[in-house]
Amino acid sequence: MPVLRNADHPAARATDSVLTRYGVAVLGAWAAETATYPFDLTKTRLQIQSEVAATKHGYKLENHGMVKTAIGIAKQEGVLKLWSGLVPMFQRHAIYSGCRLVFYEQFRNAFKDDTGKVSLAVASIGGLAAGSLAQLIASPTDLVKVQMQAEGRRVLQGRPKRFKNCRQVYSLLYTQSGILGFWRGAVPNVQRAALVNMGDLAAYDCCKQFLLREVGMKDTPLVHAAAAFAAGFVAAVMGTPADVIKTRLMNQPVGADGRGTLYRGMIDCLQQSVKNEGVLSLYKGFLPLWMRLGPWALINWVAFENIMLAIGGKTF
Repeated sequence: MPVLRNADHPAARATDSVLTRYGVAVLGAWAAETATYPFDLTKTRLQIQSEVAATKHGYKLENHGMVKTAIGIAKQEGVLKLWSGLVPMFQRHAIYSGCRLVFYEQFRNAFKDDTGKVSLAVASIGGLAAGSLAQLIASPTDLVKVQMQAEGRRVLQGRPKRFKNCRQVYSLLYTQSGILGFWRGAVPNVQRAALVNMGDLAAYDCCKQFLLREVGMKDTPLVHAAAAFAAGFVAAVMGTPADVIKTRLMNQPVGADGRGTLYRGMIDCLQQSVKNEGVLSLYKGFLPLWMRLGPWALINWVAFENIMLAIGGKTF
């Protein structure tokens, strides 16, 4: 029996519980992450190269483009290194993607009108709130992921290797900074997630509802794909600046006191980045981020919607 159905003709019937929707959201995110993860790693490397503040601690100043950076990783570190940090990313989505969807849907259900619609403003606030809370909970896994993504560049610069797997990263971070150290960079991380989800969740929801209600299209993969494309672009535009700040704060060296040695905090990182590298430094990694968020949103939403249709649950 084919999986691709529409909302009027699902492939099967199943209980559409919160737990089911949480699990399907995680599965969709895992599928999207596996396919697009190299873009995320390349984006991270782009964001920390040419980081002028880091040169004070002996890091080499670099300025490579997306393609050259990706090819360099594959040649110098091995092709599989393009998926370095995927395990903590899976751990992140086991928390983040399930939570953000459940939180958003609960918010939407509370504020929808008599026709079942929500305004763009309400959807945007819901996306901000859902993304912020979900990312705050999942932030430690994101910190581990960034550390693993940046480690290859650090080793190539002549520094000793610090860990072999994500378990050792958790141990290292705890030794350096304690429990609270796992939330280093959490503020810009939460801000990024808020902006990305305002783009992803709200844009997808509103675009899909527009196509269904105003254009008269059926709830099919074509609608899911169109809404996902719009969501990916809006999410990239909204989230890149906060993503750059988050990456730099998470990747900076840590002193004996457990605090970062390059930046005093989010505002200092923002000021140094703009002062030393210009305003456009806040959009470093935009292309790979968009090239990742676009396909990511497409795979994630099409997977989620069609798994729900396959088990007879409600689509988003």
